[in-house]
Amino acid sequence: MIDTSRGASLLSWQWSIYPNGHRDRRNLVLHALTVPLFMAGTCTLAASPLAGGLAIAWAALGGLASMGVAMALQGRGHSLEETRPVPFDGPVDVGARIFAEQWITFPRFVLSGGFARAWLEGARTK
Repeated sequence: MIDTSRGASLLSWQWSIYPNGHRDRRNLVLHALTVPLFMAGTCTLAASPLAGGLAIAWAALGGLASMGVAMALQGRGHSLEETRPVPFDGPVDVGARIFAEQWITFPRFVLSGGFARAWLEGARTK
């Protein structure tokens, strides 16, 4: 059972439940491909005002589209997991949790060896 209470900080809470919702190899591959896409989209969106002219709108639209595609694909990946994501508490929670996962929690999962452990465990359960 996942602890849905958030007595700790968002990052601590998200980290404590993260491995349970990231075990399926297909979901892991989707995250490995789409987290960089989300990051690139975020950077493109943030840099779009520097583009000038009509390019501002195209850069912003491209950034938003990249972020949206990444989220849609990750949503499909999460549907493959036994442990479903904890429901969002509202629009602020959506933004905070998504950005925390993409920019902090998933990279931490990879760098800490959690991704490799989940990948290897996936081979044993199939």
